[in-house]
Amino acid sequence: MTKQSFIKGALILLLAGIVNRILAFVPRIALPRIIGAEGVGLYQLGYPFLIVLLTLITGGIPLAVAKWIAEAESKGDSKRVKQIFRSAMALTVLLSLLLTGLFVWLTPWITTRLMTDPRVYQTFLMMSPLLLIIGISSVYRGYFQGKQNMIPTALSQTLETVIRIVFALLFAKWLLPYGLAWGAAGAMLGVVVGEIGGLVVLLWQYAIDRKRVKLAIIREESVTELASSDIPSAAAKPRFHIPFHKRRVPVMRRLISLSVPVTGSRMIGSLSYLLESILTARALLAAGIAVGAATSQYGALQGMIVPILLLPTALTYSLAVSLVPSLSEAAAKGDRATIHKRLHQSMRLSLVTGAPFVVVMLLFAEPLCRILYDHVEIAPMLQWMAPVGLFIYLQAPLQAALQALDKPTTALLNTFIGAVVKLVLIVELASNPSLGIYGALIAINVNIVLVTALHWIAVVRSVGFSMDLLDFLKVGAAMFIMGAASLWVMNLQALPALWHNLILACTAGIVVYLVLMVMMRIIDRYDAERIPYLGRWFKS
Repeated sequence: MTKQSFIKGALILLLAGIVNRILAFVPRIALPRIIGAEGVGLYQLGYPFLIVLLTLITGGIPLAVAKWIAEAESKGDSKRVKQIFRSAMALTVLLSLLLTGLFVWLTPWITTRLMTDPRVYQTFLMMSPLLLIIGISSVYRGYFQGKQNMIPTALSQTLETVIRIVFALLFAKWLLPYGLAWGAAGAMLGVVVGEIGGLVVLLWQYAIDRKRVKLAIIREESVTELASSDIPSAAAKPRFHIPFHKRRVPVMRRLISLSVPVTGSRMIGSLSYLLESILTARALLAAGIAVGAATSQYGALQGMIVPILLLPTALTYSLAVSLVPSLSEAAAKGDRATIHKRLHQSMRLSLVTGAPFVVVMLLFAEPLCRILYDHVEIAPMLQWMAPVGLFIYLQAPLQAALQALDKPTTALLNTFIGAVVKLVLIVELASNPSLGIYGALIAINVNIVLVTALHWIAVVRSVGFSMDLLDFLKVGAAMFIMGAASLWVMNLQALPALWHNLILACTAGIVVYLVLMVMMRIIDRYDAERIPYLGRWFKS
């Protein structure tokens, strides 16, 4: 397993991300048909609590591992890499076990006192093993990402998705006769089985990597012994011997110091998501909406609309993961030119690839929701959220850049400001009977735009990074023309089925968009040359 370049590593994760997002829509489409929107709501209500606890366990440790291992690898310090990994794993397992016990103990109180729908109890119990499983997996992923080897992460995510799809649908169907609550819990049990499968892949990849590293160390030691055979044995011995348990102390201390600010930043986002779910449900009740209907509306928002909106984040996630070790290595070398280059690449890719998705979601929300979920009444939610999609896609690389450039506190403050604004707006707007769930949508949109803008300002101030305004204007013009072309093709109704016409319209629009990108020189031959394996066809 070899180290990949920034672009190649990002594209490996992108390919896995696209496959996973497409596969993930199988349960998104099938699950509402098995347990309904209300069952999806019960399934989704468990996630905010899970994410808060996972943030405490994995919020900053994997990123710190990736960043620190990247620095150690650049110096060829394999022993340091081993110390970092062992310390991170010990800390993660300890936190996972403690929080799992606490979570199981508090589950009866949480589901009856904090939640508006006590039927989430079974789902909570089923998801408790995820804390330890995901915690261990995250350290392995941080290890491989620090080595800039994205293949194990991609493989584990893909297998996890496939297993989760199969077992989530099976368990949901098998347990549904025992009640809607058990049907939702069955879907969560499928997630547990999937995560176990992903962890098995990471363990297998780690075993292969350790064998390779041991062979490299043996060869290096053999060369050293031969070179120093004439040196007296007394001189060959280290002057001081530091016990391993003492060497681990500074490793653990620095690991915590690196991970705490990032964990704090993500904890704000996770707590914001948790409070969002609680306050939204309570605000909808205050607006006069019944418990079952409020659960259904929240399930539609988080389980149906948001997954469509986040489809392009397969790219932004891959860029963010690849960006951290790449920028960390460049920053350690003081290579400002590489920092600017990587930032520009990631931001431009996020902008160019996310734009056509925004057009499709905005113009074709109704046929999308009809085809995917058979719930056309939720289409206005997608239309309300589609315009802020671009801000979501730009936010991930910006946040990754702040963390890689040792600015996690800035990201923490920006996230906190956005969270406070969002929660205040949810209480004020979602409790208004004339707005209801759309009040929550407005609050979420304001949060996304605000945090992205604050991250952008912070990155510009930190490294002097900037993008040409003309690039944004060109992409905006291409989006407008693409939308016009797509609507024209859709209105022709040339094919008998709705989904056939939708695919044809989207394909025609994307072709027009790509042609415009090339004509306006947003995309050129040199971009295509950097694509692994396919790039050679574009070289002159």
